[in-house]
Amino acid sequence: MAVCLALAVAFPVRAASDLTQLSLEQLLNVTVVGASKYVQRQSEVAAAVSVITRDDIKAFGWRTLGEALASLPGVHITYDRQYTYLGARGFGLPGDLNTRVLIAINGNRVNDAVFDSATVGREFPLDLDLVERIEFIPGPGGAVYGQNAMFGVVNIVTRTGAGVDGGELAAAYQSPQSSREGRATWGKVLDNGIDVLVSVSGMLARGEDRFFDFGASGVSGVARGLDGERDTQFFAHVARGAWSFDLVNSDRRKDDPTGGFFSDPLVPGQYQRDAYLLTQLQYQDSFVDDTLQLTARLFTGQERYRSTLSYGTPFAFPTMSNWRGAELRLLSTAWESHKLLLGLEAQDNVQQDQAVQDLANPTKNIFIPGSGFRVGLYGQDEWGLTDTLTATLGLRVDRNNVTGTTLSPRAALIWQATPDTALKALYGRAHRAPNAFERDYYDGVAQIANPALAGESIDTLEFVADHRVARDLSLRASVYRWSVRNLIILGTDPVTGLQQYQSGDQVNARGLEVSADKTWDWGGRLRQSISVQRVAFANGGEPLNSPRLLGKLSFSTPLPAAGLRLGSELQYDSKRLTKDGTDLGGYGLSNIQLTADQWVKGVELSLGIYNLFDKPYAHPGADSNWQNALEQDGRSVRIKLSYRF
Repeated sequence: MAVCLALAVAFPVRAASDLTQLSLEQLLNVTVVGASKYVQRQSEVAAAVSVITRDDIKAFGWRTLGEALASLPGVHITYDRQYTYLGARGFGLPGDLNTRVLIAINGNRVNDAVFDSATVGREFPLDLDLVERIEFIPGPGGAVYGQNAMFGVVNIVTRTGAGVDGGELAAAYQSPQSSREGRATWGKVLDNGIDVLVSVSGMLARGEDRFFDFGASGVSGVARGLDGERDTQFFAHVARGAWSFDLVNSDRRKDDPTGGFFSDPLVPGQYQRDAYLLTQLQYQDSFVDDTLQLTARLFTGQERYRSTLSYGTPFAFPTMSNWRGAELRLLSTAWESHKLLLGLEAQDNVQQDQAVQDLANPTKNIFIPGSGFRVGLYGQDEWGLTDTLTATLGLRVDRNNVTGTTLSPRAALIWQATPDTALKALYGRAHRAPNAFERDYYDGVAQIANPALAGESIDTLEFVADHRVARDLSLRASVYRWSVRNLIILGTDPVTGLQQYQSGDQVNARGLEVSADKTWDWGGRLRQSISVQRVAFANGGEPLNSPRLLGKLSFSTPLPAAGLRLGSELQYDSKRLTKDGTDLGGYGLSNIQLTADQWVKGVELSLGIYNLFDKPYAHPGADSNWQNALEQDGRSVRIKLSYRF
């Protein structure tokens, strides 16, 4: 980093138009829509919000949503060679399916209706090249979003036809995973004013041959040819005037080298597969001299999950998830010093079906039908008490077929103490009902249902200080406490001795996040953060996979002498507790990305090296894994070529 910084200083360049080279003041004025479902400056948001731009994604070569989010304070990820799990502010139980984070694409919920899963790895249904920005709003978002928004909300804002303005072709290859990727995108504003974007992507990877110990089974060996993956994605966006329509479609299959869910070790043909279809039709316009904004949307969703695992003979575990709904909200600024938001959202979970299929003996098949609903009414007032003091008060009332009626309040006080200093005091509550898998799934052999399973909730108190030391240097400090009640965990039924999801102990946490953001006129940017977090059960002990210390350092700069841009990042995760009671040691990872977009007009070439120093490290396994810890990939190299026309 020091050498690259010296080169950048020696060869300064004119400021470019991309967001990686904007001034800090311009970066801080990037707007956010995911916090309150209307446009706000970052300083106005009742949260320690972070924004990742498309140029950040390019500068650091992030391949998945999880990798991008892992660059932020307080976030860590876990990969079990099937799915990527997101941990936030010290909490990230292995294998919990990301049920406590809400992810949306242009405001449209991605979490499905059976598992409530928020996908962040390759299973995320949208190509990362189509993302304009990622908004991460940590803390409870239940006052606006309801179900699942406990540890944060991630809103993905996609590119538009106007932003693409032509065609794009991209291809990438990564070794040693033998991963091949391709993308074709076209976007334009037509003569009749219609904004159109259409994109198709695909990926095929062989994966790596790794050694696995299957613990109590007494089996160990190299899983040869069992780590393959394939993925197809389609995205379409059409907009004209106040109307817009989005369609997201994906199909991803990941082979299983680990013998997940205690299936037979080293047996070929075991896999998990997810297919998404998400649509949204939205109308947004302003009335009454632009003092009243109306937003109405209709949405549908479909997720198809299927796994085939071997237990002596092959078994399939399909789920069918279908949902549809509508949302109506009004935003009024007619009352001086007030922004009043009122919204109504309803979702009909038409199908929440699960099944166990004995492919060798279909007479033993089990079918678990399900359906449900949720309705939420919410309101919020952003009240300018004085020129420098703003209060935000919000409340959402939710009702569903599982836990009945719940309340999610929000309160915030934001003081612009000086033109360069903002102080925020924040309180929020969020909840989630048990999902259909936790509540209803049974197979009669390993797991039974729990129809009486209660929901869980979180209360968070946080204080945030943002201070601009200079025009090009900004500091942030955030201190928080949160408490989760009735945590849903996988326990043991005392009658049958089988696994069963149950309401567990209360979990408490406290933490501190400190970050800095420095820019230079010649286009360099340095970001760093330290997160100290302590999570513990109320009756003693700490959760699995809860690092106490996270460190992030990223630096990007143009290298004009070579016509390149460099992105380099270093991430440190401290030790984590595993299910056998031992600790996995902490580790530091370094990634580097070189991008050339000035050599040939319309052509962009990039080279990414991940885990630069080939650091051996592992992530904790879940209760459903043979392994106590799962080894992660060593050094890998990715070459990507893009062409714009």
